Amino acid sequence: MSSQSLVAGRLLGYLLVCDPPQQTIDELSQALPASRSAITGAVKLLESHGTARRTRAAGERMDRVSLDPAGRQPQNFDSAIHKEHAAGEGLALLAGAPPERRTPLEEMVALADFLADRLPKLVDEWHAHRDTLRASGKLPSPGA
Repeated sequence: MSSQSLVAGRLLGYLLVCDPPQQTIDELSQALPASRSAITGAVKLLESHGTARRTRAAGERMDRVSLDPAGRQPQNFDSAIHKEHAAGEGLALLAGAPPERRTPLEEMVALADFLADRLPKLVDEWHAHRDTLRASGKLPSPGA
């Protein structure tokens, strides 16, 4: 695991519990102890995954980093990503290739097809489970 991933993991964990929920790069650097550049790289990584976001209040000269509320939704559960998988085109290119050369790609295509089928059902199951937890009081509702 890269050092950037380790810092991003620490940053994500801290953003889940910090008070106030919006922190500057300097505040994050002090709290985690990590360099400003390491924090900035981790923020960029989390932003690319839709987990963190930067905001700036009017008149402020520095960004504040916080969790992106949309980032709490299951990531990479969009079945369209898997349906559009280009590996099928690769199989056409390897039509006459020996099985040992085609096998890894065939397995990747089979996995993409499986995920495209199962992920929408899994997201629906998660939402139903989450709603049950919220109704029972075991999980707070958003904004509570």
